[in-house]
Amino acid sequence: MGDNMGKDNRGLWRYIVIGALFIAVCIVYITLFINLQVSGQDYYGMSTPIGYRTRTVKIQAQRGEIYDRNGKKLVGNVFYYDLMLDYGSMPQASSKKNAAIAAIVSYLKDSGSADKLTGPKYTPFRTTVSPDGIGFEYDDGFFELARASKYRKLADDLGIGEDAAAEDAAYAFMRYYGLVDKDGVLFYSPEITSTLFGYRLDLDLVDFSAVSPYKLAEDIPIGTISLLEESGTRGFFVSCRYERVYFYHGYASHLLGRVGKIPEGSADYYTELGYPLDAVVGTSGVEQSFEEYLHGADGEMTVVEDSNGNTLSAEITKEPTAGEDVYLTIDIDMQIKAEEALAYNIEYIHEKAAESGIHLYGEDSKAGALTALDPKTNEVLALASYPTYDLSTFVEDSVYLSEDETAPMLNRALSGTYAPGSTFKPGVAVAALDSGTVDEWETVNCTGVYDYYAGPSGQGYSPECWIHLMYGGHHGPIAITEAIQESCNFFFYDVGRRLTIEKLDEYMKHFGLGQPTGIELPEKTGVLAGPDYRNDNGLDEWAPGDTLQAAIGQSDHLFTPLQMSVYISTLINDGTRYSAHILKEVRPFGSDEPSYVKEAEIVEKTKIKSGVTDIVMNGMKDVIENGSASEVFEDYPIAIGGKTGTAQVSKLKSDNAVFTAFAPFDNPEIVATCVIEQGNTGSNAGVAVKELFNFYFGFDGESSDEEDGIDIGFTEGENRIEDDGGED
Repeated sequence: MGDNMGKDNRGLWRYIVIGALFIAVCIVYITLFINLQVSGQDYYGMSTPIGYRTRTVKIQAQRGEIYDRNGKKLVGNVFYYDLMLDYGSMPQASSKKNAAIAAIVSYLKDSGSADKLTGPKYTPFRTTVSPDGIGFEYDDGFFELARASKYRKLADDLGIGEDAAAEDAAYAFMRYYGLVDKDGVLFYSPEITSTLFGYRLDLDLVDFSAVSPYKLAEDIPIGTISLLEESGTRGFFVSCRYERVYFYHGYASHLLGRVGKIPEGSADYYTELGYPLDAVVGTSGVEQSFEEYLHGADGEMTVVEDSNGNTLSAEITKEPTAGEDVYLTIDIDMQIKAEEALAYNIEYIHEKAAESGIHLYGEDSKAGALTALDPKTNEVLALASYPTYDLSTFVEDSVYLSEDETAPMLNRALSGTYAPGSTFKPGVAVAALDSGTVDEWETVNCTGVYDYYAGPSGQGYSPECWIHLMYGGHHGPIAITEAIQESCNFFFYDVGRRLTIEKLDEYMKHFGLGQPTGIELPEKTGVLAGPDYRNDNGLDEWAPGDTLQAAIGQSDHLFTPLQMSVYISTLINDGTRYSAHILKEVRPFGSDEPSYVKEAEIVEKTKIKSGVTDIVMNGMKDVIENGSASEVFEDYPIAIGGKTGTAQVSKLKSDNAVFTAFAPFDNPEIVATCVIEQGNTGSNAGVAVKELFNFYFGFDGESSDEEDGIDIGFTEGENRIEDDGGED
């Protein structure tokens, strides 16, 4: 019985132990369960919770394109894809940031796009290989630069003194950027470390932030971008960028202008217009003048990402609006012809000078301008300036262009100012006839020397007519039409004196000289000589002899070639002056229907007596057929009118050559003015105008003096024109 009781006790204890274990296990699980329910701390809860963020990405608007009057594209856009480091999705920890940049750079190199990388801009050391292994060669100059710029405080914080060795400074920076451990051991190969060091410095220098991404590579193939996005690499986004492309290299450069970042000092102006600070704007020419049309409105894309940098959604929340297309009044083929005609004209003058063997006969001519407009509206057909430059290579050529003494970037058609010489005389003639100072038949007896102000002793001011200066002769009795044809200085001395400088200036202002032409591009207004100009600028007091010189286009007169064309257009239109303009119309991007059409604008109407301008125009016709331009336009297929002008600029240089003309004579469709600096004599500048007229009217004119029968030279001793305006 005792044995049975012992066995029963052992079984009981077995059950008790098992039950206790069971209860203990239950207690553990219940405790864990309660803890899970109450505190929520499990494996997943212990992991970092996934967060989400939303950011906005700018979508750059396409800039409007530029066309000529016939719809030929002059300036367009070419698109590039740039790889940008993105502050928002870039890891913030140094080690992870280095890993992300290294991964992107390595991927680009492996995919054959290493040449697309834009940086780093500066690397403080380069790797070297020696028998002892791979080492570094340090750049001492970097740390001077660093201490003098934004790294100065950082260098101090890192304990980099003024006399710190380059190696010590480099390692201090590398520790700061997480590129080495506390013992100075590199986390990456020397080559990759050098690259990462450079990029980390760049990111600080450009203030890398959410609003200032960093361009890592540019013009990346779209296939490479797609593969990089599929790789799951973080810390970048793709930006679509456009650049202007010029379809007529080297032509119309002065007109079209350039685009670039907002100019210094203009940020407030553009900010008020709603432009971001990194906007691309027109900085010169048409690009600047018509910025309001060409510049579109940027769009926005809203991107939602998780905390791991994965893009969950990307939605365009604001569509970009492309800029409008601008159509100009110029004919690009005519513009090309004008620029080529200018270059040929100067070469032609050089050849003639060489043949003559006469000093200061035009051998020093290097520059000029040629303008053409439609006198019915003053639409500009061509604006040529020589020498010129190529917009497509401007950046590469900028140093050379800025140092070139011939100033190729100067738009001489709008900003070059020149004495008009005898091209001023038709306006004087209109003023004299309209005011009743002379009539069509009244003659003035040209004796060769105008001695009205000679005084009793003959020692006063007695300017000569060109015919007396050059040949010792005189014109004799001469009326106004013949005076224009012969360009008789004596006649215009007398008429100018009787008209007075005040009345003369009054008329010339009406005709547009010394006034803005109205063109939408920057221009100079020039100088209309007279007492007002002298007084306003603190110059010598106006004297009676100054009026004589002013009447023949000398004195202080300075006008742009376009002003001279507007002046002739106003005479053709019996005193009605139109605003010159280069804008024809504006169209929504890619549309055939205009949103704005530029209408001809009358600036001023000056009532001129009936028949007055006809008398003067006939004199200009005689200049072409029987006067100073007859050899240039000999046997020309249509009747035209024109006037030559020669103006002295220095006794050490050849005279400037000026020529203005209109065609056809009975119903003018085109007015053209050419100025050749140091062109020697006015008829020389007629060569370029003839070339342009040949193109416009479709004549078979060749640039050859043998075929055209042009002989513009004087015999020895006849080439110098003194300050009386000269023979034209």
